[in-house]
Amino acid sequence: MKSVRIREGKERSLLRKHPWVFEGSIAKGKADAGETVRVETHEGRFLAWGAFSPSSSIRVRAWTFDEAERVDAAFFQRRVQQAVALRARLPIDSDGVRLVHGEADGLPGLIVDRYADVLSAQFLSTGVERWKDVIAAALLAATGLTRLYERSDSSVRGLEGLEPVSGWLRGGGDTAVTIREHGWRLTLDVAEGHKTGYYLDQRDNRLRFAEWVKRLGAKRVLNCYSYTGGFSVAALAGGAERVVSVDSSGPALARAQAHVALNGFDPARAEFADADVNQYLRGCLQREERFDAIVLDPPKFAASAAHADRAARAYKDINRLALKLLEPGGLLLTFSCSGGIGPDLFHKIVAGAGSDAGVDGYLLARLEAACDHPTTLAYPEGEYLKGLVVMKR
Repeated sequence: MKSVRIREGKERSLLRKHPWVFEGSIAKGKADAGETVRVETHEGRFLAWGAFSPSSSIRVRAWTFDEAERVDAAFFQRRVQQAVALRARLPIDSDGVRLVHGEADGLPGLIVDRYADVLSAQFLSTGVERWKDVIAAALLAATGLTRLYERSDSSVRGLEGLEPVSGWLRGGGDTAVTIREHGWRLTLDVAEGHKTGYYLDQRDNRLRFAEWVKRLGAKRVLNCYSYTGGFSVAALAGGAERVVSVDSSGPALARAQAHVALNGFDPARAEFADADVNQYLRGCLQREERFDAIVLDPPKFAASAAHADRAARAYKDINRLALKLLEPGGLLLTFSCSGGIGPDLFHKIVAGAGSDAGVDGYLLARLEAACDHPTTLAYPEGEYLKGLVVMKR
């Protein structure tokens, strides 16, 4: 087995069971892409078994910190079974479920979502790429399903020196799927939808939004970056009389409109705008439109901490506009999925937006990803989605 030695003083994160070893922390040692290596201190003491990635700044991703544990087919079968078994114990009211969440499940670089009877997976690191066939077999065995679609078309693979891949990995057939979520029905296409097909991480936040809309009696709702209308369906379920969905994707808006009909809501209560969100918000101000509730769920503005300053300006601007558009007592659900923007920084950004807008608000709740997207104590970077519920004073 090949070994990698860590520079003196750089072993602290591994001793805390953090799964990443960066290029600059390595004193010597190399291996083929995805090959399992023994990670050692500068003195030669064992730290972890991990997958080597010669092209990535994250040079090694740890599989296990147990020296006696073998990284073989049985290892991946156990890890997959453990991940699937965990989800069976969680309070999830949907047949759309995140089954494997990368590092949190001890499988760095692997994302697997279940949409009804279809699995959709992303293999985003050289380690899981090397073990792809074994992992695919383990996923089907653990779930009893027969169809697995691969969505390894993320730009992240390029950082690992891997080409994008998309298509049926096991089974085949129609890529369109209908899932159930909190009594609603939502459709997606695993071949064309964002990420693995849909944003399951917002599942519980959509339900909470429906409850807020109902409790506050919010009649006019604006859903920005609406994608296929999950929050719009939630608002309608909560009793909103007028819900405006804004997105720059025509096909996404068409699916959102179909979701309104699929769930039996009056189409007259739903409006759809194919527009740039920032420009649309400015237009609402000019028209002196006001809303009782607004959702801001933008795409990732900051890929890393290096882009945080530019992203902060973008987040601040849309939140400033949204706070201006809210009626007093109105509700803002605002989110960031940027890993480079931590919860504390996001709070400061929204607070700054309120100051610039000349308004204050009550911070009613902090939001995060659904429980099947867990964050571990040893890997806080896994907390990528953060949200705030603000009531305008």
